[in-house]
Amino acid sequence: MFSKEEASALRKLFWTSFGKSFPRKWLLYNTKVKGLAFKFVADRKKALVCLDIDTNDEIANLLYYDQLLSLKTLLENEIPNVVFDDAYLLESGKIIHRIYVDFDKKFSIYNKNTWRDCYEFYVATMSKFELFYFEYEDIIKNI
Repeated sequence: MFSKEEASALRKLFWTSFGKSFPRKWLLYNTKVKGLAFKFVADRKKALVCLDIDTNDEIANLLYYDQLLSLKTLLENEIPNVVFDDAYLLESGKIIHRIYVDFDKKFSIYNKNTWRDCYEFYVATMSKFELFYFEYEDIIKNI
């Protein structure tokens, strides 16, 4: 087990190493839609690439999620293992709408031997997610 400081340092090293290994400006929060954001997630047991829908307006959340659901087959053609979850529970206890892809190999942010495969998963998956978003951006935003 790591001390709190060691764990924090490893998490920081994971993200800075990712940025240095794959320097690129990702879309992430720049979707131009409030409450719609792409995210990289990494923790002790899993890594994900996500599109989170989380506005202050639950009706808007549902409308954005429904728009994306209408494009599900098209997204599955690009990313076959994509998961649509209309009630994803965050560690904070908040429930959001999340569309995500789970890294299917053994991973821990505290195990440097798993990092390289995760980084390659991030780059490949987020690139596909972003291309999909840019292609269907007008439909997604049209609520």
